[in-house]
Amino acid sequence: MGFTMGLNFVLLLAMVATNILSLYHLSTTVQSPKPPPPAPIPDHLLRQLNAIRSTINHLARYNPSSDTTTSTAAKTNPTIPQDLILYSQIGPIASSCHNQPDLLHRYMNYSPFTTCPYDPDLQETLILNGCHPLPRRRCFSKTPSKPSLSLPLNPFPASLPDSSVIWNKYSCKSFACLLQNNPIGFDLNAQRASLLKYSSELDLPVNRFMQLAKSANSLIRLGIDIGGGTGTFAALMKKFYNVTMLTTTMNVNAPYNEAVALRGLVPLHVPLPQRLPVFDGTMDLVRCGRAVNRWIPVSVMEFMFYDVDRVLRGGGYLWLDRFFSKGVDLDNVYGPLIGKLGYKKVKWAVDNKTDPSGLKNGEVYLTALLQKPVSK
Repeated sequence: MGFTMGLNFVLLLAMVATNILSLYHLSTTVQSPKPPPPAPIPDHLLRQLNAIRSTINHLARYNPSSDTTTSTAAKTNPTIPQDLILYSQIGPIASSCHNQPDLLHRYMNYSPFTTCPYDPDLQETLILNGCHPLPRRRCFSKTPSKPSLSLPLNPFPASLPDSSVIWNKYSCKSFACLLQNNPIGFDLNAQRASLLKYSSELDLPVNRFMQLAKSANSLIRLGIDIGGGTGTFAALMKKFYNVTMLTTTMNVNAPYNEAVALRGLVPLHVPLPQRLPVFDGTMDLVRCGRAVNRWIPVSVMEFMFYDVDRVLRGGGYLWLDRFFSKGVDLDNVYGPLIGKLGYKKVKWAVDNKTDPSGLKNGEVYLTALLQKPVSK
């Protein structure tokens, strides 16, 4: 009996001791200082992680999530080219590319380390739909089999060498054919004359522009010609004024980029919505030819104008050459849009567009020369 009571007393003491130790441990844990919070993740790393997550989510939509759905998914979803998956891990893919998955998969379905498929029509379609820059990288571009060994140094040559172009995808197979069937685009002498003449207030001859810039103590050395076709404006600026102009152009039904390069000029194969691939505040002049007009969505045009402002230096010029729109839209939409830039109006000339389309739609031309403020 006494032994049993002694044993119970020992067990009771052990239980009390255990509780006391537990309370002591709990009190020291509560009173101990909290560990320092983790360092915040930098914003640039968060953006990269979000971009990777978005890409993975997009790619996952095209891959079956389990073995049970493999056969069904194979029938409904195209197989993603392996190089597209690899490129998505190392470089940016424009969000608009995801809107054209079938075209994008066709474009990226090639064998790395071999000759690239020759598909300029597919490239143009993707680029014009906003998929730029194109993600194909690890293949060798096809080049003409017998390129000309004598390239012109004069940007106004008597002719351009046909052998320096791959003509497979074009209805014309020579520059002579293009001159006959598309004189507005490939008659270099007529283009030159139109940029030098003055027959109405809508005209701003190149020499007159250079005089205006000189009188304002504005040096013109570098510029971009947006939608510059075969590069005739850049050729004039190079030949007569030693000005370096980049020409943005697309190969829509004709080899415009090749024509620019064959004249010893620099073509930029970028669409109008694309951010201009030059650094901020470095250009003296940005000219918008007739490719910039009312057929461009207003939102795209607004982004383009502000990108022009980004690349222009203070005192640089924005030149709109025969921009056309409906007269009412110029007053209510495009005029106020241009006015938001806060540029000085060096020239602002408006006149009726008298061709059948212009008369039918009440369209007008605008030629404007605008100067960016030095301090803004």
